[in-house]
Amino acid sequence: MCACWRHCWCCWTRRAPSRPGGSLVVGRALSGCLLEMLHGAATAAASGLQHGSRVTEPDLIERLDDLDLRNDSDVPDVPPSIDSTPEILRRALSGLSARWKNWWIRGILTLAMISVFFLIIYMGSFMLMLLVLSIQVKCFHEIITIGYRVYHSYDLPWFRSLSWYFLLCVNYFFYGETVADYFGTFVQRREQLQFLIRYHRFISFALYLAGFCMFVLSLVKKHYRLQFYMFAWTHVTLLITVTQSHLVIQNLFEGMIWESVNCKLRQKEEHGRFLVPISSVICNDIAAYIFGFFFGRTPLIKLSPKKTWEGFIGGGISTVVFGFIFSYFLAQHQYFVCPVEYKSETNRFVTECEPLELFQMKKYSVPLLLRSVLGWETVNMYPFQMHSIALSTFASLIGPFGGFFASGFKRAFKIKDFADTIPGHGGIMDRFDCQYLMATFVHVYITSFIRGPNPSKLLKQLLVLQPEQQLNVYNTLKSHLVEKGILQPSLRG
Repeated sequence: MCACWRHCWCCWTRRAPSRPGGSLVVGRALSGCLLEMLHGAATAAASGLQHGSRVTEPDLIERLDDLDLRNDSDVPDVPPSIDSTPEILRRALSGLSARWKNWWIRGILTLAMISVFFLIIYMGSFMLMLLVLSIQVKCFHEIITIGYRVYHSYDLPWFRSLSWYFLLCVNYFFYGETVADYFGTFVQRREQLQFLIRYHRFISFALYLAGFCMFVLSLVKKHYRLQFYMFAWTHVTLLITVTQSHLVIQNLFEGMIWESVNCKLRQKEEHGRFLVPISSVICNDIAAYIFGFFFGRTPLIKLSPKKTWEGFIGGGISTVVFGFIFSYFLAQHQYFVCPVEYKSETNRFVTECEPLELFQMKKYSVPLLLRSVLGWETVNMYPFQMHSIALSTFASLIGPFGGFFASGFKRAFKIKDFADTIPGHGGIMDRFDCQYLMATFVHVYITSFIRGPNPSKLLKQLLVLQPEQQLNVYNTLKSHLVEKGILQPSLRG
């Protein structure tokens, strides 16, 4: 029995940190612990008597530990989310059951979000980048707010201010890298910007150091551990949101060329590689919900009880078919497959180009096993459609694990949704938890299997060299081409 009291003492000290009103908290923690211990002991004893065996002290302690983990009493409760359903929808659906009411709310809002998404696509790539940045900031806000609401009673100094400061620092670093990478030639023509680009990484590091020092100065006695928890919370949130959204921007930028000379040299990566992955995740989410709603019977994972195997399989098959057909549609339009090119003559951006082989129709032989079924020996399709199968398969099989991860996070803090921004859906993070995994995969996939050497980046570096260095590079390259037989020896000197 002494071990049980030791267990209770551990619960007492763990659940009652030093803070105002500590005696009341200690009393509640101790009484709660005693009730749990008695309930667990009674359950264990009854189980032992039922099976005719003696309940040992280690077994009892283990069961008490399990009970403590199930209750998660050391995690402060987060206030429940507020129902933000518009009043007009609430009245229109008042006669339906909760299940069908949620179905209609989710369906209507989903159609609205898809419509807005296609409108932003129509408005161009710049608006898409602003959309990604807005989603990143809102997701960061939702995760940080959970931490603030959970530990608000501790009144930690500078926690929220420092979190937003680190967000600005990290965004400054990543977007500065993007500007230097894709707008290097333009920036080099502006003397006032050359300093920022040349010393960009040093400036970024100095800004981060300032925030680091402010955090150290904000440390308060008796709250050291909690403040370091929050410091880690902020940095993990930055890793999840900012770095992944930066990869989304990188994938989108792969189709943009801002200097007319670069358009002829660049290995172009297209808008389709931005739209197909995102649309595949959206399709998988919708299809899995529909199949699970109507046919779901078998639970898929304990972290998310509403997910079913029927929804997972049905959503996966639907997503692969959708990705294959959607990529066929996109490959036919220059707006989606051509990079954005800036025309200095007209002072505007255009999307006109000769599509790469990846977006030119080719004839493929049908495998022997399928010829008897389809009755075709050859089939015409775009090479990009083969890549779309890989992207859609990842969105179907691995993408949902981002949602499972988010479900585990929400269960850990006893919340249903990250926020109540979108009625029937929850917060922005609830809708984009799978997109972050997809963004990393697409970036790795492009760099590993699609993208070749990029002459435009090399050209940008050459253009910033001194004239003597440029001439030396020119002579070296010319000698190399002559030795390879590409240039005639008569062109020497």
